[in-house]
Amino acid sequence: MTSGSRRPVNVSVDAEVLDKARGMGVNLSRAAEDGIARAILREENRRWIEENADVIKSSNEYVEKYGLPLSRYRQF
Repeated sequence: MTSGSRRPVNVSVDAEVLDKARGMGVNLSRAAEDGIARAILREENRRWIEENADVIKSSNEYVEKYGLPLSRYRQF
């Protein structure tokens, strides 16, 4: 997801969290980037679920009514 191009930004961080991170030698830029990337992924997943809610509901209703497709071939 990273393009290699970096830009400086200003962020506010809880003082205790910042002090602990610095004390442990955490690379703040990389940690912030990782956290932001995870937040993006969570939001993309949330939006996908929201956008596909009708299909998910329909599929679940089908399984409730008819069972799993090809279930007779399951080995377990």
